Amino acid sequence: MKKAKTLAKALFSAAVLTFFLSLSSCKQENKQDDTKEVAEDQNDAKFENNDNKDDDSDFLVAAAETDLMEIEIGKLALSKSTNAGVKDFANMLVADHTKSSNELKPFAEKLQVSLPMAITEKGKDKYNELNDKNGKDFDQKFADMMVDGHQDAIDKMQKAAEDAHDPAIRTWASNMVPTLKGHLEHAKMLQDNIKNNK
Repeated sequence: MKKAKTLAKALFSAAVLTFFLSLSSCKQENKQDDTKEVAEDQNDAKFENNDNKDDDSDFLVAAAETDLMEIEIGKLALSKSTNAGVKDFANMLVADHTKSSNELKPFAEKLQVSLPMAITEKGKDKYNELNDKNGKDFDQKFADMMVDGHQDAIDKMQKAAEDAHDPAIRTWASNMVPTLKGHLEHAKMLQDNIKNNK
């Protein structure tokens, strides 16, 4: 009888432990799903008493996430579109945002800033929304996304060019503005061409 009680207790303890471990694992998986959120949380903890570094870290995280998103969307356009203009622009996006992503890393290392490693949940939703389209609908959606996304990216980059606390980040952001403006103009032309060729 004593052995049965001991065995029952051991089994119950094992079940409770397994339950809590699986809960912890689920929480961890959800956190890992949005690496931008994880990076922001880590940076907030690191720079709790340093507003200057906190502001610069927020910008670097946002810029890194933009790069990741543009690279993924560019690769998707390369694989799905048959429009030569879309493919040319997608190649430019992948090349320029890969370069930008590589240039960000030394700033992040210098300031000990954690950067996201994958697109956000919101980014995944936008990606999936685009991936659901085909043919001219895909091309139109791609061009529309690129116009909206680059307008937002230019605003953030111009703000960093003026307000970043680290002078090297200010210079880099200032140098990136013309590239992003070039992308925006390209996206607008593409948008018009696709609309007019319907």
